[in-house]
Amino acid sequence: MKDTRLRIAFVITRSDAVGGAQIHVRDLAGALHDEGHVVRVWVGGHGPFVELLRQRGVEVRSLRHLVAPIDPVRDLRAVLELRRELARFAPELVTLHSSKAGALGRLAARGLGAAVVYTAHGWPFVEGVPPRQAAVYRVVERLAAPLADRIITVSEHDRRLAERAGVGRAGQVVRVHNGVLDVDASLRARPSEGPVRLCAVARLDVPKDPFTVLHALHRLRAHRSAGAFTLEWIGDGPLRAAAEQLVASLGLADCCRFVGTQGDVAQRLAAASVLVLSTDREGLPLCVLEGMRAGLPVVASAVGGIPEAVEAGCTGVLVPPRDRRAWARALGSLIDDPRQRARLGAAGRTRYETHFSFERQREATLDVYRSLCTSGPAPLGWERDVAASA
Repeated sequence: MKDTRLRIAFVITRSDAVGGAQIHVRDLAGALHDEGHVVRVWVGGHGPFVELLRQRGVEVRSLRHLVAPIDPVRDLRAVLELRRELARFAPELVTLHSSKAGALGRLAARGLGAAVVYTAHGWPFVEGVPPRQAAVYRVVERLAAPLADRIITVSEHDRRLAERAGVGRAGQVVRVHNGVLDVDASLRARPSEGPVRLCAVARLDVPKDPFTVLHALHRLRAHRSAGAFTLEWIGDGPLRAAAEQLVASLGLADCCRFVGTQGDVAQRLAAASVLVLSTDREGLPLCVLEGMRAGLPVVASAVGGIPEAVEAGCTGVLVPPRDRRAWARALGSLIDDPRQRARLGAAGRTRYETHFSFERQREATLDVYRSLCTSGPAPLGWERDVAASA
């Protein structure tokens, strides 16, 4: 009987930050490891993400030269270092996550005989990125696209964005929606009960925008247009100090707290009333799916793939980014209406179960992996030309 287990190499850039891409890799690599596939993860540095992988039972290797900032010398060394590592591991498939690992990993894997899949957790040339910077990233992604057999986007928005930008050939770019692991039924929220607790779960770094939410809450308090509420922001990052200063200057210190990275997010969501995410651009953020999983209504910016998860008026409220008045209206309507919170939260839980479970994501992703390892990697540019002329 043929062995259907795969030998899979995961590569991701950063270990110092734990965001959506890291959680995606941890859960997917862990699940595939548990199923008997031979899995190893390579990541830049020795940050907290390394320990998360080890706790999950996943074998992990740190790369000395893989760093997030562009550094031509270190980038070349990272390609050579990763190529040596991959050659020793001899994977059937290399799966790359985040832009830097995606670009350098495709170069490192070239010619090793492994299928290559790049998962884009949001494109670096989306709306809101400075035009010149976006143009450079667009060219890089176009040039790197032929070096992957498949490119996975986590939202339909991002698949269409790649199509419009000329990234990837027909049929190469596929959409697999993000999913999140379920939690015990005891961790379901009761959004209509108790004091209103707004909760945000997001790294405090660009493109997240805590400032619009804070100004909206100040507006609600100043106009006495909403009942009592608190806001808890879970996550750390370079914007935290500025956000805390704004809380103090707006007189919100009694109701808004930034609590940093926490290990009990599911428990905190279970005690919340509304999931909040203000952001300028996104692929498909896991925190929105975690809120729906908990049975919370979601108030989020109408950007990227978020509208694919949050159905306006059905599972939550979508708000234009940076629009303080619209944010104040959206938050005020839910703060003052427990029945609406309960209705939207219940619909969100149902939508999570039917469309955004981790099992659906795992199965769809594994289908992509197996299709390549069964049929063999698709020929790259010059190889297709040779085959066509033969």
